[in-house]
Amino acid sequence: MTVLYVLDVPENTPVAKVAAEDLAVTVDRIGPYFAISADGPIVIDRRATGCRHAVWYSCIAGVSRDSRIIQHDKDALRVERR
Repeated sequence: MTVLYVLDVPENTPVAKVAAEDLAVTVDRIGPYFAISADGPIVIDRRATGCRHAVWYSCIAGVSRDSRIIQHDKDALRVERR
């Protein structure tokens, strides 16, 4: 399972919202974090979130042990299984 953790603060809510639009992705809350998970890759388009660059580049709190960030640039965030 691929898991991305994002701090649950108002600035990051659009990231979780856009991730949840993918039917293969589940968004839950664990403590103060959104836990965004999927059996396959997680891909979030930055422009769809409306996040400015500063928020976008600081939204990641972590990934699960079995996941890794493949892409995190001005276009998208992509997390896949190791």
